[in-house]
Amino acid sequence: MDKDVLIKKWLNNELSEAEEKAFKQLGDYDFNQYILDNAKHFKASNFSKIDDFETFKDNYNSQNIKVRKLNWKKPMLRIASVIVIALGIYSLFFLDNTTKIQTLASEKTTIELPDNSKVSLNALSSIEFNKNKWNENRMLKLNGEAYFRVAKGKQFDVITTDGKVTVVGTEFNVIQRDNYFEVKCYEGVVRVSSDTIIRRLIAGDTYKIFDGKFTESKTTSSQPQWTKESSIFNAMPIKEVIAELERQYNIKVILKEVNANRLFTGGFTHKNLENALISITQPMNMTYEFDSSKHIIINGQKE
Repeated sequence: MDKDVLIKKWLNNELSEAEEKAFKQLGDYDFNQYILDNAKHFKASNFSKIDDFETFKDNYNSQNIKVRKLNWKKPMLRIASVIVIALGIYSLFFLDNTTKIQTLASEKTTIELPDNSKVSLNALSSIEFNKNKWNENRMLKLNGEAYFRVAKGKQFDVITTDGKVTVVGTEFNVIQRDNYFEVKCYEGVVRVSSDTIIRRLIAGDTYKIFDGKFTESKTTSSQPQWTKESSIFNAMPIKEVIAELERQYNIKVILKEVNANRLFTGGFTHKNLENALISITQPMNMTYEFDSSKHIIINGQKE
């Protein structure tokens, strides 16, 4: 017999003996009886209205669904919340162990690595390394320019987009800028590789790739000049000199009637902008003017 018919007859106390037996075999008989027993103790107000069977049925089904949902959803939501929080904590403390240090324009800094190696970063440069795995793998990524004084120990690798430098314990400088990759060895031995060009450098050797052209040269300096607050160039296009000037002083330079590829040999100080501009412009027969405190125009001669 239809379940709804049985419930309706049960409410009206009209069940036959066979129907009552069938009704008691329903899965939710105990719940229905619980409602009826508790209803005996309920005193209706003067404004109550007795529901018809269809209304009772709708309320009954609604209540039944809510009970079932609450029985499984709340515990599952709690479990899901715990899992999400646990994963977040795990990711924070165990997965993301990368240390990144970067400098701004006109800023330099020196960092001590976990093995007491030291890295000096030039302006607008950055390094990344895994502090927790440093003792197992002395490797860092460089973007920009940095001077390294490496403590003796396991292999030490500097990775750039243009090449890789490998050492054990030494002092060297690496530049990685647009179309410009250079390594200068000041002490010990370093191995440099970029594509198919692999070299072993000793103190005084310079490895350079500029605009795709590879050259080798020597240096007599004991450390990079930028660590002494000056920049030195040997036959470099003036555009590269100006780019370094902009990094050191956080300025914008506009070249007017200047051949950007004209070669420059010389240097400039990082401590005085006026003196730096004079050092660059006078040897090349150029002039400069301040458009504002942060904007400078360098004028060349008409050809």
